[in-house]
Amino acid sequence: MSLPDRLSRRAVLLGLGAALALAGCGLTPVYGPGGGGGKLFGKVRPRDPDTPLDFVFNQRLAERIGPDDAAVYDLDYRISATVAAQAITPDEVTTRYSLNGTADFTLTGPGGQVITQGRVSSFTSYSTTGTTVSTLAAEGGARERLALMLADQVVTRLLAAASKLPE
Repeated sequence: MSLPDRLSRRAVLLGLGAALALAGCGLTPVYGPGGGGGKLFGKVRPRDPDTPLDFVFNQRLAERIGPDDAAVYDLDYRISATVAAQAITPDEVTTRYSLNGTADFTLTGPGGQVITQGRVSSFTSYSTTGTTVSTLAAEGGARERLALMLADQVVTRLLAAASKLPE
C-alpha cells in the first residue's frame, strides 16, 4: 500500500471517528430542528434605544435574531463604555485609546419570568494620531464595533438559553 493510500484511508477513518463522536455528544445545531434559533427568531423585543450605542446594538440584534414582529420575549439591557488611555508618548500625548464595554442583559418571557440574564464584555481601540475629524471618526467607529461585539455575545448567550424553551 502506497503512502497516499494510507493517508487517504487514515483521513477517512479520522473523519468517521470525529462524526461519530459529535453525533453522540448530544449537541443540537442552533438553527436545526429543536435548536434555540427558531424559538427566538422574530420573537425578542429589545428595549427602546437611548444612545447611539443602543441603536447599533438593537440593529445587530435584529440582524441576528430577526425583527421583533411577533415578540414574545422582552430583552432589557444596559451598555456601559469607558475610555482609557492606552499609548502615551514621552511628551505625555495620548496616541491610542482603549474602549472597554459591558452589556448587562435580562431576557424575560410572558408574565415577566426571567429566562436568562448575564453580563458580557469586550474591548476595542482607536488611534488619535490624525486630525480632530479623523480622531472623532475613529472613536465613532470603535463605539460601533464595540456595540456589534457586545450584541453578538448577547445573541450567543440567548441562543444557548433558548434551547431550554418550549417549542
